[in-house]
Amino acid sequence: MQLLSSYTKPNSSKVQFTIGKIDAGMAVLLTNENQQIEFPSILLPQKVGVGSVVSVNVFKDVDEEAERSVRFDELQEAIYKIYGTNEPDPPVLKMRSITQTFVALEWAPLNLYQSDYKKLVLLKDNARLPIVLPNTLNSANSHPFVKVSGLDVDHEYTFKLVLETSSGVYESNDLVVRTRTLDNLKGICVCFGNFESAFVAQNSNEESDQAEGSKRKENPQIAKLKRTIDRIGAKWTEKITVDVTHLVCTIPGGLNYELASVYNIPVVKPEWLYTCESEKKLQPSLNYYLS
Repeated sequence: MQLLSSYTKPNSSKVQFTIGKIDAGMAVLLTNENQQIEFPSILLPQKVGVGSVVSVNVFKDVDEEAERSVRFDELQEAIYKIYGTNEPDPPVLKMRSITQTFVALEWAPLNLYQSDYKKLVLLKDNARLPIVLPNTLNSANSHPFVKVSGLDVDHEYTFKLVLETSSGVYESNDLVVRTRTLDNLKGICVCFGNFESAFVAQNSNEESDQAEGSKRKENPQIAKLKRTIDRIGAKWTEKITVDVTHLVCTIPGGLNYELASVYNIPVVKPEWLYTCESEKKLQPSLNYYLS
């Protein structure tokens, strides 16, 4: 622009040039003072060539500049509101259940706002555990729990969940837990498998009852087991979950039995639970496995 300084006016500038050369999309323009500048040939009028005289009028478009400035500020503000105001919330770790040798942990729904999920890492006493945690945000929120096994009896541990995102790393609260003593049976959570005559029809005409959808009485063995569970302060559930410690049954087979085998849940006879109550202490499962 220094070459045109003699033509510059406060708000606009109109300069005449002579086309000296047009080559490869660029034109060489000559001023009356024999100064030359390069100019995109695509911006030249049609039907001009070497020797043609062209006038270039340059002025500052104040209105357009102001409008673009406003649009830029609005875009910046919108980007800031979407990506700059809300950081991911740190994860909140809670204890779901605990026994003598394992703990089930769960976390509150993860809120990352506009950040991208990378991974979750679980620490035990500040050491990373080799446990596979959900690898997507959807799976982390739909299955927000993990089971940590192989713990010592009556021992204190500190757990922490680390969330890695595109916005940084966020740590949960320190969760201090203590595994139960052998005489504390409240950590037992039993699921039931198949028993002989699992259900007994209320009426003698069983087929008629089934057709009418009538209620059925519970198997006496299961009812007795539930009363035992209530007395020792333990829990029972209809389905296999991460909290289940034992599957109690007398006959192999069924969905719960298959799931227990997949998740390495001990499958024991009812005598195991009765012995736990009579001895007032957790019994080894090995002696009561369903063969």
